[in-house]
Amino acid sequence: MRVLFVTSECYPLVKTGGLADVSAALPQALRALGVDVRVLLPGYPAVLCGLEGKRMVRSLTGIPGVGRGALVAGVLPGGVPAYAIESPALYGRAGNPYLTASGADWADNHVRFAALGWVAAEIARTGADDTQWQPDLIHGNDWQSGLMPAYVAFMGSRRPATVMTIHNIAYQGQFSPALLSTVHLPPHSYHMHGVEYYGGIGFLKAGLYYADRLTTVSPTYAREIQSAEHGCGFEGLLSTRTDDLTGILNGVDYGIWNPALDGHLVANYDHTSVEIKAHNKAALQVEFGLDVNPAAPLFAMVSRLNWHKGADLLAEALPALFARGGQVVLLGTGDAGLEGALSALGAAHPRSAGVHIGYDEAQAHRIQAGADVLLVPSRAEPCGLTQLYAMRYGTLPLVRRTGGLEDTVIDATPAALADGCATGFAFDEATPTALGWAIRRAMDLYRAPDRWRAMQQRAMTRDFGWAGSAREYLQLYQGLAR
Repeated sequence: MRVLFVTSECYPLVKTGGLADVSAALPQALRALGVDVRVLLPGYPAVLCGLEGKRMVRSLTGIPGVGRGALVAGVLPGGVPAYAIESPALYGRAGNPYLTASGADWADNHVRFAALGWVAAEIARTGADDTQWQPDLIHGNDWQSGLMPAYVAFMGSRRPATVMTIHNIAYQGQFSPALLSTVHLPPHSYHMHGVEYYGGIGFLKAGLYYADRLTTVSPTYAREIQSAEHGCGFEGLLSTRTDDLTGILNGVDYGIWNPALDGHLVANYDHTSVEIKAHNKAALQVEFGLDVNPAAPLFAMVSRLNWHKGADLLAEALPALFARGGQVVLLGTGDAGLEGALSALGAAHPRSAGVHIGYDEAQAHRIQAGADVLLVPSRAEPCGLTQLYAMRYGTLPLVRRTGGLEDTVIDATPAALADGCATGFAFDEATPTALGWAIRRAMDLYRAPDRWRAMQQRAMTRDFGWAGSAREYLQLYQGLAR
């Protein structure tokens, strides 16, 4: 089976979030199952520089917004074949793929990502290269590739099947209806039963309406987004497509996230030598200027700092954590007000709190290895990857029950502890009080080292690798192909 995997980012070439990790790992897992999967990316400078064996395979004409460009082929660092759209006018700019240095959307994002979907459909229609490789199925991801199913639907000839994956339904890609012809959509597509969405062109709406099948990144999130609380306006459409919507958990690339092999750590370990983790904790305390105290439970958060991620809940819960002798390290960026509030707490408690506004991949690995508890107090979390990384590193996740967090973390209730199945801590209400009580439970259990060690070892042996999820995707692909 030939599959074109369309994405706007892919680790390690370009990454702003979990989509990049998925786009690197899932195609590799599918190829291991015998799928001829190839990735299509925008030709950002980092992508064009990072593709191995890069060569131009065909010219492109009619690209939305710019007309001409080229399709280049190469191999991603993980060994997966890939194509990139070479168009300096669209992608030849440094920095964030979606935002300017000031944090505003690039003014031409409508054509930059219309082009991504349009080229995917063009590959399906006329072939990618001199071998005339054409996909049996195109798999798009998030709003940036949302127009792809619409372009395919309007091809009017033999067409591939299409799948759209929703990684976060809050990001939707909404643009002016005046741009309809600019992005090469026919007038009759601008309709409630089409691309129209609240008076504009909805890129994600187009994907959700025209794709043959829809997936999202956890079973619980698939249910949640059919409700008004989590659907972000799409709950009506999604409730009519219940039979076409599947929740498949994201996985972890254990070749990258593995404490036994991780080159970023001061000491490697696995579930049989978890006591070595203490060396990483001490090193992390030194790195963030905290008291080097093995008895102090060390909490961590590696996340965007915004309301959806519950960063405001953490800001209110931290004083009580410090009062009980806990420590915290934070790595992330986001809302300026929350950045300021968390930085101020760090400055007020310099021996108990370390705050790094920004993102550093190596430091994220060191935090996972050195912390005792990873905090994920999200109001909404489609799947979440950091809690999966944490478990492999013996860092017990503390999460709010929502989306993939509910699907992956077993709360340390008395019954779960007695049964020997607990892997972390969970709370329900999105309030500082509920988060604070969960933190208190974690701190109390931390002071029972034998029970804590047993939970660590249990969490470290949970398997959230990509093999099982890739088999679910393959089953879905094969059903569509039939």
